[in-house]
Amino acid sequence: MSLLVVGLSHRTAPVGVLERAALTGDSPTRVLHEAAASATVGEAALVNTCNRIELYADVDKFHAGVAELSQLLAGHSGVDLDELTPHLYVHYEDRAVHHLFSVACGLDSMVVGEGQILGQLRDALAKAQEEHTAGRGLNELFQQALRVGKRAHSETGIDRAGQSLVTFGLEQVAAGAGPIAGKRALVVGAGSMSSLAAATLARSGVTDLLVANRTPARAERLVEILGGAARTLELAKVPQALADVDLVISCTGAAGTVIDAPEVAAALAARTAARPLAFLDLAMPRDVDHAVRDLDGALLVDLESLSHAHAATPGAGDVDAVATIVADEVTAFGQAQRAARIAPTVVALRAMASGVVSSELARLTSRLPDLDERSSAEISQTVRRVVDKLLHAPTVKVKQLAAEPGGASYAEALRELFDLDPAAVHAVSGTPIGAQAGSSIPPGGLPAAQAALAPPAGATAPPAGATR
Repeated sequence: MSLLVVGLSHRTAPVGVLERAALTGDSPTRVLHEAAASATVGEAALVNTCNRIELYADVDKFHAGVAELSQLLAGHSGVDLDELTPHLYVHYEDRAVHHLFSVACGLDSMVVGEGQILGQLRDALAKAQEEHTAGRGLNELFQQALRVGKRAHSETGIDRAGQSLVTFGLEQVAAGAGPIAGKRALVVGAGSMSSLAAATLARSGVTDLLVANRTPARAERLVEILGGAARTLELAKVPQALADVDLVISCTGAAGTVIDAPEVAAALAARTAARPLAFLDLAMPRDVDHAVRDLDGALLVDLESLSHAHAATPGAGDVDAVATIVADEVTAFGQAQRAARIAPTVVALRAMASGVVSSELARLTSRLPDLDERSSAEISQTVRRVVDKLLHAPTVKVKQLAAEPGGASYAEALRELFDLDPAAVHAVSGTPIGAQAGSSIPPGGLPAAQAALAPPAGATAPPAGATR
């Protein structure tokens, strides 16, 4: 596959641009379908989080693919293409794989090492599968990215810095408004981020926990799971509840603000005790009016302030160790992909040779009907061994060359030299003739592709130092 990623994140765009570019409602679904329907795109997947919007695609033309994906992101966001373009980044082929693996390991997160991104990548893949926009290539890629992320967290100490955005945000709230334990809290929203926030608050020792959501049933399910002091609140009653709580965490999918500055000002005026009212806004676009930060007695921690805060820096050794894992995994993935592209040609070559041997042995049997069974078996074995030895050198050499960039060109040479039927090659890969070059992986995935390149049983390796 020819992998291309076009996106923007907290590293390349200010929060204001990210907020306006956020894909909400049915926009993510439309982006996937329009991308997959494009003449330049074979598969598509979208990573759409509070601080990252990335469109991954298998494309047949680089420049046309970049233009198509950029226009799609702009067309479904609130930002014109001319304004959006300076904040976009583009990665292609191995660099795109490196980027996705780095994202999966938390190296590209606002809080370095956070593990929540793995769930978000899993959701992105599930969405693309559900909408039938991810084929074998992106499935292989994202599954491997998830495995790389898990490996990084299990083999290094990156987890020591792997706070979720919720945990990091609550630390910033505690720094400005005092300990979380003993506070009365309100969570607005009942999605994955809000659920994580509610669970974190429950573990932190809040004395009262309210959950409000546009769909009451989801809030009720979350409260049932949390138990204890958790209870639901009608979304319409949130403004009145602000006067009685100490902390509000909001993360909804609303297109506009959910909590306005005048509502907060009224709540502050109605409070009977002089205690701060803290807000942790994790939504993109933002849920809490930006003007709240200017109100006396209110503390607002949002994605903009989090992006400027300094998280606890993980040990340099852990980051270096994860970076090494990513580099190694990118190399291995690239080698396996290139092997997969050549495998159908090698399998077709062996199948053709086997057919020629079988045909000639049948011809010999018909010409020598009196040949005894033992002699016939000996001749058959000898002929097959000769063919195996003749094919051994090109098979081993192709396996070596497949691990290098540009190795697919040697498959084309094999097809020309041995006059292989294109239909036979594509039959092995399961890809129709005329389908995008380089996008196929034989049945069984990458392991099967690598196995197909193994030399015949009993064959010996070429001399050390042999050149191409």
